[in-house]
Amino acid sequence: MRALTISSHGGLDALELRDDLPVPELRGSADVRVRVRSAALNHLDLFMLGGLPGVTIKPPWPVASDACGIIDAVGPDVKTVAVGDYVVVNPGLSDRTCEYCRDGEQPLCPRFGILGEHFPGTAAEYVVVPAVNVRTIPASVATDIGAAFTLATLTAWRMVVSRARVEAGEEVLIWGISGGVALATLQICRQIGARVWAVSRSDEKLERAKALGADVVLNRNQVDVGRAVRERTGKRGVDVVVDNVGQAVWAQSLFALGRRGRLVTCGATSGPIVETDVRRLFWNQWTIMGSTMGNDAEFDAVVDELRAGRLIPPVDSVYSLDDGRAAFERLAGGEHFGKVVIKVS
Repeated sequence: MRALTISSHGGLDALELRDDLPVPELRGSADVRVRVRSAALNHLDLFMLGGLPGVTIKPPWPVASDACGIIDAVGPDVKTVAVGDYVVVNPGLSDRTCEYCRDGEQPLCPRFGILGEHFPGTAAEYVVVPAVNVRTIPASVATDIGAAFTLATLTAWRMVVSRARVEAGEEVLIWGISGGVALATLQICRQIGARVWAVSRSDEKLERAKALGADVVLNRNQVDVGRAVRERTGKRGVDVVVDNVGQAVWAQSLFALGRRGRLVTCGATSGPIVETDVRRLFWNQWTIMGSTMGNDAEFDAVVDELRAGRLIPPVDSVYSLDDGRAAFERLAGGEHFGKVVIKVS
């Protein structure tokens, strides 16, 4: 089996294309094997290159989390899909037995893990997952779209719909409007009828965000975002801040947040440690919440959107598996707008 792998942590030089990996076998009667057509990268993959606290790999370790492809084999207990079905893969795996899983909250499972991080990844010709982690999609969905879809859209849906409960007419501030989660958040908020403020360092990216429906765009290199929001809202602030940047923008996020505001975060690309004046927290009666991936019901909801032709993820670029390092370079360079995809087979 061919796969883009790492055997140790480091920089881009740690990436290695291998063609001698064994094809993974089904581990259980409820598993399926997917022949991967395309995989997609997330910022998580850059973190994995450098190494994450508490996360260990078994070399050679296939990278990447997102994938779409064709069901190649099924366990005897699988009834929901069949060999030949075209599917997207939910990269979040849980044990299905803990109290959280029984409550339908799989991302809270103590043994929750993500393909490419805690389990071998998807930039490989084959990947084995439980059948509950795949959903069929129409053959008309391009493989780059299918690969780019799941992690970012599922994460954004849980943040916007389930956690922050964004409503029509509310003001929502989104940081880093070029990554997959931020763009999916923009699309979901527009469908709900919220008013979106998009933030980036790039005027070009902000223009593209406007074309996708952003109502207000702010270049964080040119303005203090928190102050700009308060000035333009008559000191009211926004109802919701959606953040995956963390440390570098935390203070501005809170300054931009209005009374009864909700801040929901799913990442910390600029650093994990933040400071909050608890007096402002209780006085303004803010809600600060975390969010990770999504549960089965949310997976069903976003796939229904894809099947209906809505929530189509913007794809920045597509690379062959042989050119996987260039895909990582594109992501690491920060110039992308949308998802970086690797065509596997």
